[in-house]
Amino acid sequence: MSSDSVKIPVKNVDGGDLNERSISASQLDTRVRYRLLKEAVVRYEANRRSGTHKVKSRGEVAGSKQKPWRQKGTGRARSGSRKSPVWKGGGVIFGPRPRSYALGMNRKQRRLALRSAVYSKFRDGQVLVLEGLDLPQPKTKVLAEALNACGVHGSCLLGTVDHDRTMVLSGRNIPGVQVAPVKDWNAADVLRAETLVLLPGALEALTSDDGEEGSE
Repeated sequence: MSSDSVKIPVKNVDGGDLNERSISASQLDTRVRYRLLKEAVVRYEANRRSGTHKVKSRGEVAGSKQKPWRQKGTGRARSGSRKSPVWKGGGVIFGPRPRSYALGMNRKQRRLALRSAVYSKFRDGQVLVLEGLDLPQPKTKVLAEALNACGVHGSCLLGTVDHDRTMVLSGRNIPGVQVAPVKDWNAADVLRAETLVLLPGALEALTSDDGEEGSE
């Protein structure tokens, strides 16, 4: 890949090559920042965790607080409550409690991680622009055939300029296809996708300075 510019193939819905688009490499990044990408992916996966797991302690389980038998003279071990963790049905010691797994990352790092992830896709030739895809109503078959004609067979991140409900409904039942505005992209989704497919206008929105990593 040239250090000055990046070439992106432009295809139509039949898979035919129309032309090439060229953007300056400086609009993306200068290298793949592996450590920053790892931090971004770990943060994304951590923030997806609900943290609602919970077990009951001895103070929360149902049962009597009465001492089951006297302290001495029975020949049995001492016991103060049927809710003790050593009893069946008793509480749990040091069990999981509700908590937040959220990790922080400042805005500059998030934006840089996204640009680095996109740069890695451009560098490896895993990006294309798809033109002529006009869907007045949701058509999963039309979108699937267009992606298949363009050689997109694995996971795909389809980028739009703004939220396109018709495109989202068309792609939601295609395995491995995710449709989202480029302003809502994050480094984890970009790295997970085998191919980035950009609709007209999405390339300019992606490389503009106004773009920012969106979803958590």
